[in-house]
Amino acid sequence: MNKVNVLIFVESRYKINRKRIKGVIEQTVNKNEIDSPVEVSVAIVGDRKMRSLSKKYKGEDKTRNILSFSQTEGQPVQSPNDILRLGDIVLSFPQVIRDASRDEMLVDDKVDELVEHGLMHLLGLHHEE
Repeated sequence: MNKVNVLIFVESRYKINRKRIKGVIEQTVNKNEIDSPVEVSVAIVGDRKMRSLSKKYKGEDKTRNILSFSQTEGQPVQSPNDILRLGDIVLSFPQVIRDASRDEMLVDDKVDELVEHGLMHLLGLHHEE
């Protein structure tokens, strides 16, 4: 089991299970057989912040459930201390709640699903559009 450092930023009003998010990231990293220490940041934001990020980086004036920003755009880059910095995963908590309701899922389960999905993007494993 390798060292996984997960930095989590949460806008104050959202109740997030940090341990669970870290666990999903560790499982996904281990499942994909990444040997080096890994660092990922996860931000839980509101719709307004997500809409602003979506507009800036995707050119779309809408909120979305997740955005992921690779440090390397699919090219693994080792930092001098051999930590693989994968990038950032940003979730819109209000959108996650709406999606969970629509999919008849628990909010924590939807968060897990999206964090794993975002991490797969950071690892360069994209789904077919």
